[in-house]
Amino acid sequence: MRNQRRRTSRTANVASAIAVLALLATGCGGSGDDEEKPVPETARGSLEQLAKKIACEPNIQTDATELRQANCETGDGRYVLATFATDRGQREWINEAKDYGGAYLVGRKWVAVGDQKVLTALRGRLGGTVETSSHHSGGSGGGGNEEKHSGHHGS
Repeated sequence: MRNQRRRTSRTANVASAIAVLALLATGCGGSGDDEEKPVPETARGSLEQLAKKIACEPNIQTDATELRQANCETGDGRYVLATFATDRGQREWINEAKDYGGAYLVGRKWVAVGDQKVLTALRGRLGGTVETSSHHSGGSGGGGNEEKHSGHHGS
């Protein structure tokens, strides 16, 4: 029962994060003129340490043991920065978020979420790997491609 409550709490955190992600991810797709620049070694650290590296004054939205999440806005644009207590928690969060489409800059126990142009700029400072999802649900209702995804969970 205790694990079920913890999972329910984590699911609620993921659901609130996904709502923000859905808003940010609507501008998916790159401009196609990205220059190949050297990528630094992937950054590590707390949410505040990562935010400092990218000159973000983090607006903390979630401050829990398993997940810390902040909205950021810099000259590169708006994005969400999240840190995780465990690698498993990070992977579960990414897998659930990918159901909503978008682009994710992924490091060790952290993720930045925003449009492709913003993530390209952040990657030049934080390193990491860009992961994308082509699924776009379009908000409420069916996106028409749910049968292609076996990982959807009912509420």
